[in-house]
This record gives sequence, C-alpha cells and structure tokens, in this order.
Amino acid sequence: MSLKFLESENMQNENIMNRTFASFVNKENIGQNLTLIGWLEDFRDMGKIGFITLRDMTGNFQGVLAGEILSNFREIPRQSVIMVIGSIQDTRAASFQTEVKVQSVKLLSRAVNPLPIDPTGRVKSSMDKRLDSRALDLRDHHISSIFKIRSLVLNLIRNFLCSRMFVEVNTPKIIGSATEGGADLFGFEYFSKKAYLAQSPQLYKEQLTLALERVFEISSYFRAEPSHTVRHLSEFVSVDLEAAFLDYGEIMDIVQDLVISIINDLFAHREKDMALFYNKQEIKIDRIPRISYEKCLEDLKGLSEKLEFGDDLSDPALKKLGEIYPSFYFIVDWPTKLKPFYILEHEKKSELSRSFDLQYGNLEIVSGGTREHDVQRLRNKLVEKGLDPKSFSDHLQTFEWGMPPHSGFGLGFDRFMMIITNSTNIREVVLYPRDTDRLTP
Repeated sequence: MSLKFLESENMQNENIMNRTFASFVNKENIGQNLTLIGWLEDFRDMGKIGFITLRDMTGNFQGVLAGEILSNFREIPRQSVIMVIGSIQDTRAASFQTEVKVQSVKLLSRAVNPLPIDPTGRVKSSMDKRLDSRALDLRDHHISSIFKIRSLVLNLIRNFLCSRMFVEVNTPKIIGSATEGGADLFGFEYFSKKAYLAQSPQLYKEQLTLALERVFEISSYFRAEPSHTVRHLSEFVSVDLEAAFLDYGEIMDIVQDLVISIINDLFAHREKDMALFYNKQEIKIDRIPRISYEKCLEDLKGLSEKLEFGDDLSDPALKKLGEIYPSFYFIVDWPTKLKPFYILEHEKKSELSRSFDLQYGNLEIVSGGTREHDVQRLRNKLVEKGLDPKSFSDHLQTFEWGMPPHSGFGLGFDRFMMIITNSTNIREVVLYPRDTDRLTP
C-alpha cells in the first residue's frame, strides 16, 4: 500500500508514544497538531474529499482527507487500526464540533472483511454471536460503557468500605470440603485429594473477624447449579462483607448507604454514560424499606398467591412482590429453616432468623444476617441441618478462640450491574460469562 507513510519506524514509535485521544478534538484545541490512533468506524468517499470516523477509548472524531491520501485510503477496510497525523479545525458537520484535517496516515493493523459481527451496533447480532466475538463486541460504545461503569463501581465499593474501616482480604477458592453444606459445588481431584471450587468465602470471612473485625472481599465464585436463566451464571463475582460487633440491622444500614451512594455518584458524575442506559434518573432512592417475610405473605395473599409460613418465595411470588415494590426493598426475618446453619435466630421467636435479602423488584441482589457465634449452638445447628460437625472442625475450632458476635452479607455484583445498566440478561454485564452451555471464549 502506498499510503503517505511516516519517514521512519523510529518516528512512528515516537508518534505512538505521544498520541492524543479523541476527547482532545474540540473547539478549545483548534489549530493544534496531533497524532491520533484508533479504529476506523466509517469512511465516506465524496470523490475529491473523504470523511473518516475514528474511535478510541475516549470517543470518536471526524477526519477529512483529500488528494493522494484519499486515493490510497480507499484500500483500508473498516475497523482497521490506523494512526492519523493532522490538525484540528472547525467543521460544518452536525455530529461533531470540530474535525481533523488529515496530513498523514499509517495503517497499523488491517481488519478482515467481513467481520463476524458489526461492532458499531447498527446491525444487531444474537447474544451468542456477540459472546463468541466478545472482544470485537466491546468496540460498540454502548457495550464498552457497561464495563467502564463496572470498573468504576468496583472502585466506589472499595472506597466506601475502606472509609468504614473495612479491610480487603483474599480467601482460598480451592477448598477441601463443601463448607456450606451445599450440593452445587464443582469438585475435582487435587493432588490425589478431593477438592472443590468455593461458592462463597462465608466461613473464612467469619473467622477473620476474630482479629481483623471488619473484612470484605470482591472475587469470583463458582456454583454448579444447572440453571438456564437470564440471572444465573456458573462463575460470578460476589462482594462479601463481615463485621464484628454489628447486628443485621446495622449491616442493612451499610448495604443501604452503599447502594444509594453508588447510584447517586453515577448519576451525578457519569451522567453521559448513564444516559446510555436510562432516559432519566429512574432509580431514585433515599432509603430502602424493610418488609418482613410475614408481611410479604400477607401482600401475596392479596394477590392470590397463597403461601404458608415456612415456604420459600418462588419466582412467581417474587414477580408479584416486584409489582408492589418495583425498586429496592429488604425482606427481613426469614424463617430459620430457610436459612443456612450459621444464621442466628431471634431469641424470643426462634422460628424467625435475624436475616435479610435485598431485592430489586423480583431480583435478589444481597443476602445477609447475624451469625451464630456460640460454638456449641453452632455444632447443634449443623446436626439439625444434617451436616457432620467433623467436616467443619477447622472452622469450629476458631470459635473457641474468642469469636465475637458478627454479621455480614454477600452481594451479587453481576446482578447489581444489571440494575445499574438497565440490562435484562446477566451476560450483558460479564465479559466472558460461564454457564451450563458456555466454556469459551
């Protein structure tokens, strides 16, 4: 290709190092000479003049070219990576404030034609096709914005919890027993021993309150549940927290403050990105109501959904509750028999547990509660749940070393991102989702 190349490889490398981003192409910088690198989204050939749209991680800009550069440019496929040297000038284009008068072009990487999906999003593709070409799918500005927001939310969570004196920890994901008594664990051989992939850090984070008092972890966990829904994955990211000397009411306060602060921050400081997902600030909350399990049964009875005390809330039941409570709400004081062995019951009403779930409509996001810290009662509960205390000996011994009263929660981060980005499928907010059918890419 006989494009007007830069004079030498050293000059090319120097220009790459000194590149400017698309966000710099604005009226404040008219007359500036610059080097830009990005993916060629569009090329409009008007004969004597041509217009290109180039996109990088900060946005896109329009370039105008003519003469020999235009003639040679016609050979470049869309979505190829190019380097442009030029100057910023005014434009008559309605979609751009300014444009770049192109003086030199370098093809850095040629894209095949046709591509498996349209990364501009103009031609829609199925979810499976998009996931098969996920790296290319991310060139769609709407899709890439989801993951930029995801990164931001992770930082907001860390900053929030650290400001509340929580210590970030990392616990094992390869474990030697089904620590919560669950059947939905991935098992495998580990140096001639049976091992599992962790489905939560529950027991570890409880143990860590013994010395660190307040801990949290953000990590991937695994569940071998054969679900085929838009809200379940086999590998998921969870935000887990545990705190000594706090009860479940105070933990709910933390959850409420965390959720509200993140949503308010996003709409206040990332308004442009959030506008991709919402036409207006549709998530408006200043507090999250707390609805008892028994009140939920009463509400459902009025909607002809008959459940007895002790019944779990089915998907149809939660959908009906979501019609009454369409935003965030806590369901508190679940029946003890519906909760894991480590959840503490109420002293005067042992059939109810000191537990909560945070819902958004019919979608469960958080589960938490006050934990049992008395070692003998914990042993008894394991037996009541049909579990062998010997399988939990390492865990139980820590409760003999001065285990404090403690409470905590686990937040399904991917589900939370569904709400923040107004997505209906959890696969939209996970880069490379893993479910019963997908193991690649």
